[in-house]
Amino acid sequence: MLKRPRTDFWQVGIVPLPVEDIDAGRLSAVRERITWLPEAGRWRYLADPFGLVRGDALHVFVEAFDYRVKRASIERHEFGLHDLVWRGQATVLDRPFHLSYPQVFEHEGETWMVPESFQAGEVALYRATDDSLDHWERECALLSGLPGADASLVEHGGRWWMFYTLVGPNARDQRELHVAHAPALAGPWTPLAGNPVRVSRDGARPAGRPFVDREGVLTLPVQDSSTGYGGATRLLRFAQLTPECVAIEAGTERLTGDLASDTHTAGLHTLSGCDGRFTLIDVKRIDRSRGKQWLDFKRRIRRIGGLAAR
Repeated sequence: MLKRPRTDFWQVGIVPLPVEDIDAGRLSAVRERITWLPEAGRWRYLADPFGLVRGDALHVFVEAFDYRVKRASIERHEFGLHDLVWRGQATVLDRPFHLSYPQVFEHEGETWMVPESFQAGEVALYRATDDSLDHWERECALLSGLPGADASLVEHGGRWWMFYTLVGPNARDQRELHVAHAPALAGPWTPLAGNPVRVSRDGARPAGRPFVDREGVLTLPVQDSSTGYGGATRLLRFAQLTPECVAIEAGTERLTGDLASDTHTAGLHTLSGCDGRFTLIDVKRIDRSRGKQWLDFKRRIRRIGGLAAR
């Protein structure tokens, strides 16, 4: 008998706490106050949330993945800032390759996004072209010629820093943390000579926006995939971060899906602060139905048919 396939489905939530205050106890204590994004629809999910506050609205940018095409675009979901009532959504970035992890931020009067686009072989910078935040143009490549994933940027200590992983064999993206630095957002970006700066499946792949903690230490959320992809999130604190020296203190506390949800308990792989008031998370459930096998079969038939028509 064929083994039942495993299909991951993610759900995005808005936690009413600053990211600096999140720990297992506090996350569990506010679980009834988490606002969840609407369900994405059959064979779809939303993940990798990042947020911006603009006026009276909280804008949550997410990966919108569709198993029918095995590719994702970037969606923007709008909420009322004070009541967190969902107002609607829009697809804001779609390319012929997979997009995810849409880190959005403001700098020098512009709004920027660095989505994951490893299938294009680059880490690229996009700029919003209007106030709606629905239209984006590619500005430039920050790093080219490498399959960089989940690039997380922060301006710190007079320089720009990028934390990222590389997609490769044997789940390389789940166990290596790389760092690059630059004098300005647009670069030039220089990977550290000592990369990877951390090799560990229990905490290397970036999992959200870097932030400065209550003690003034630069902190990076990372995925703990020791029990499976995206199984939990933990924190790395950078006691020292210069082009010549990186000193990392790894937190021991694991933030898991069951702390926030009764239905999506199999993982939590994003912890992204927003506006000093909110933390955006995603949690995972695992589906074991055989419908995924039929879905994959139909996708292969469509691909074969497309190749035959050429």
